[in-house]
Amino acid sequence: SPLFTQWRLEGVEIPNPNHFADVTGLGGGFLSGLSTHVIGNSDFFNGAFPAEYNNALSGVFDMYMRNGNNMKHEHTLQIGQLGVDVASEGPISKKRGSSYLFNYRFSDARLVNVEDYFMRYQDLSFKLNFPTRNQGIFSVWGLGLTDGIRIKSENLSDWETLSDRQSFKLDMYKYIAGLSHKIVLNDNLYIKSSLAITYSKEKANTQQQTYDLQTIPVNYFESIKNEIVLNSYINKQFSSKHINRTGITLTGLTYKFNHQKSPDYGLDKPMRLIAVGTDDSFMLSAYSSSVIDLTSKLSASIGVSGQYFSLNGNITVEPRLALKWNFNANHSLAVSYGLHSKRERLAYHFIYSDTVGNNKLNKKLKFSKAHHIGLTYNWNISPDIHLKIEPYYQSLFKIPVEENTSFSVLNHQDYFMDRILTSNGKGKNYGIDITLERYLRQGYYYMSTLSLFKSKYRGGDRIWRPTRMDRNFIINLVGGKEWMVGKQKQNMINLNIRLSLQGGERYTPVDEVKSHAVNDIVLDETKAFSLRYRPCFTSDLSASYKINKIRMSHEFAIKLLNVTGYTGSHFYEYNEKYNAIKKVKGFGLIPNISYRIQF
Repeated sequence: SPLFTQWRLEGVEIPNPNHFADVTGLGGGFLSGLSTHVIGNSDFFNGAFPAEYNNALSGVFDMYMRNGNNMKHEHTLQIGQLGVDVASEGPISKKRGSSYLFNYRFSDARLVNVEDYFMRYQDLSFKLNFPTRNQGIFSVWGLGLTDGIRIKSENLSDWETLSDRQSFKLDMYKYIAGLSHKIVLNDNLYIKSSLAITYSKEKANTQQQTYDLQTIPVNYFESIKNEIVLNSYINKQFSSKHINRTGITLTGLTYKFNHQKSPDYGLDKPMRLIAVGTDDSFMLSAYSSSVIDLTSKLSASIGVSGQYFSLNGNITVEPRLALKWNFNANHSLAVSYGLHSKRERLAYHFIYSDTVGNNKLNKKLKFSKAHHIGLTYNWNISPDIHLKIEPYYQSLFKIPVEENTSFSVLNHQDYFMDRILTSNGKGKNYGIDITLERYLRQGYYYMSTLSLFKSKYRGGDRIWRPTRMDRNFIINLVGGKEWMVGKQKQNMINLNIRLSLQGGERYTPVDEVKSHAVNDIVLDETKAFSLRYRPCFTSDLSASYKINKIRMSHEFAIKLLNVTGYTGSHFYEYNEKYNAIKKVKGFGLIPNISYRIQF
């Protein structure tokens, strides 16, 4: 689940940097806040992470921004159906080698053809890099995102479903700024430190029209979180066969939550308090990790990581171990193990009960934990082609569940929580990933991946079931080709395609009797995730033509996202007009025609 993924920028854990993250699916998002203009060398880990990574179960996106050009100024302007994109980079001081880089994007995209509906987003990212002669390298960096959704209610004569008579407003803000410093003390030792501040706010408000033309609030959610993060690590090479990295991170957290919700939308009942809290706490984590060459062909990565959460006193110590055997110049085999943990979202700790008047019923939730075991085989078939095969097993425990129900946080996909939880759940994921990649050379590239897997969980009723993510298989193919054209072969035609076939996501059937009783959709949680959508095939296409001049270039592009139009899922609505349960399919083709100038 994206819920258990950690996002890092410049070595600092940050809020999810994607637009409209957590609106659906709890995680993921619609579009990255970091564009290709600014993103630098980055890593994605999907299991048995090295010791320096903690507070994650699903994966880690470790992203870095590149430095701007310190020799000349370069600018980009793009205008398209989805909005405006402006980027610039260049030297601040050519003599000192300092540089700047920034990117701003704005979109007021009407992504679906529905009247009185819009999505708006914008983001700004930047990095300033200042090398010095004796004091190391300083960099100042930042990222800001704002998102908004507005949906108006339909006219009275058009009311059929509950959503027809609801208006919805959502605003999301994320601001991140940091200062990093790296200093090389000698050929074998350097220290890197960062100080960052993050701010995130989500506010959602749903108003509902009644049949006697009254307006009542049925959902209000506000969350404000601030974090101050200070981390530092020492990288020491003790010998040609031993490198160690040891670091510490201190995170101060302040937060405020207020969630109110109607217990039964369809009956027009007033809201009641679900979660409320204003508090502060801190996280302390530390790690030490060594890479040791045992022989000329065998190396080991050995480490330990630990965390402490002051809100409830949770402590965890986690061993990490990996062995890599380069048994041939083009072949290697690695095995890895790690114990990993993640704290729950802060709002989950502040569930309110009006029965006992307590707003910290989930305060004592433990870290969710998992054992990761992985095996990796790498084969460099040629200088351009690489094959990777990765079988894995993950055993999850201490997962928050609701007692005597099928609910588990592993399947949670709403941006709010309204359940009293205990850390008694379990889960397991196992499968194999196969990746064949050809790097860009001679004008073309491709990458194909095959994932075969099973995903199960045990909820508060102690029954094992498939998880929401148990699709069983995913096949991806991405490729592209470039052609140089023109009298001097200075212009470029570029075509790219992405194909994806994946098993159907699982879902819970509707309890028709209870749904008719409250005029709203109620799921039969005793049969959680017993049904499956049909397999989903999606495709993205892009084509561009770039004209290169001496001092500038022009690029015309068309991109078609989700060409098949099918999202692989559907949902249900209660039709109040006909007292029937309505099935709504999820479709959506997103086209974007754009023009870009670079100078």
